[in-house]
Amino acid sequence: MNIKNFEFKAKVSELEEYENKLLTLNPKFQGTDHQIDTYFNTELGRLKLREGNIENSLINYDRENISGSKESTIILYQHEPNVALKNILKRQLGVKVIVDKKRKIYFIDNIKFHFDLVENLGTFLEVEAIDSKDEFTIEELQE
Repeated sequence: MNIKNFEFKAKVSELEEYENKLLTLNPKFQGTDHQIDTYFNTELGRLKLREGNIENSLINYDRENISGSKESTIILYQHEPNVALKNILKRQLGVKVIVDKKRKIYFIDNIKFHFDLVENLGTFLEVEAIDSKDEFTIEELQE
């Protein structure tokens, strides 16, 4: 599945405060996911394997390495958990880094909100405007 999105991430100290503000907008709660993201060595873009109790996918994405809001072009392969996939990728590409996080996931229409507690890094808020059906321009997603 090809996806484009516009996103931002921010390290925040008062994660609960931002979550409470979002709750006033009646978002759809997807659940709390414990995610292990394994990033692999690649020559182009980024490749990560996400293993969670809600989301499991192999994600290839291109995104500028800049702070602030940014566009991403994503190829997403959703799969059932299987250790063989991870072992093949580790053997062929090598592991760049592993990120372990607990993530609360909410949606309002095509906007996804993450409230993350990342092991050894702290708490983060991430907002993604997602277009999986080629319905929006990048400017509309940015807005």
